Amino acid sequence: MTKAELVASVSKSTGLEKTTVSAVVESIMETIKGSVIEGEPVYLRGFGTFGIKHRAAKAARNITAKTTIQIPEMNVPSFKPAKEFKNSLK
Repeated sequence: MTKAELVASVSKSTGLEKTTVSAVVESIMETIKGSVIEGEPVYLRGFGTFGIKHRAAKAARNITAKTTIQIPEMNVPSFKPAKEFKNSLK
């Protein structure tokens, strides 16, 4: 599902205009993104948690060139689905 399909679906189910729903969806995404960037996890009960995971530096091998490179440590965004969400997929 794309963002446009999400907006159309929410617009249809709520009866609100697509422009209004689009603005709300954009605002929600920007708020979640901003909170995660600041290091504050976002908890959505029944859906999941958006946060940051730290990946340590590691060595990787380029098999064709037979060289080893160092991959630096980094922070990556993560999503952990809620238990109810995971159970509904079974």
